[in-house]
Amino acid sequence: MDDRETWTTEEFGKAHEGSVAVLLEDGTVAPPAYFDTGSGPSMYETSHWSVYDGRVRHIPRAAALRATCSCGWTGPEQRLDWDTIGEQELEDGGQAQADACEREWDGHTAAVEAATIPLPAAITSLLEQLGAEIATLTQTSPLAAVRGARCTEVTARQAGYYAARGVREDTDPERAAQALGLDEASARTELARLGRWNPYHA
Repeated sequence: MDDRETWTTEEFGKAHEGSVAVLLEDGTVAPPAYFDTGSGPSMYETSHWSVYDGRVRHIPRAAALRATCSCGWTGPEQRLDWDTIGEQELEDGGQAQADACEREWDGHTAAVEAATIPLPAAITSLLEQLGAEIATLTQTSPLAAVRGARCTEVTARQAGYYAARGVREDTDPERAAQALGLDEASARTELARLGRWNPYHA
């Protein structure tokens, strides 16, 4: 089990999943750390940055943390000052650097969003209004709000069907992926879901 802390956005999901990578003094990324659970051959595996404090013989000490994204993007190094960390647990002493990594990834996803195909202002306004109306309805009738959410999904599926099939006919995968802020594999899967075709037999 790898219990790294990861970050995603609602729109981009696993296509832009962020996490903190641990860098060693030579600049390489630290391998996963293993802990003997004491119950036979089973081992506990983790790449969570907080375990790389050098206190366990076979687990190296981190020199820096760096934000990474599943799309291949990486952020700048956030150096760890071990003189300042001292005897603190790394989870406490390195928290500022880990937080900086998350902010860097936030900036990355904001840049990805800015590069996607823009929506007309009327669509953006309607989506915001719809979300606000359902949230307001939740306060007085949660059941009605649930129905409203389900009807919204139905409408989206109906509209998305023809849109996805139009993209399939007229747009190459690379351009579609860039416009949607996804990698090509994720874009193909998303278009197949909306257009209701088998992504493995497209």
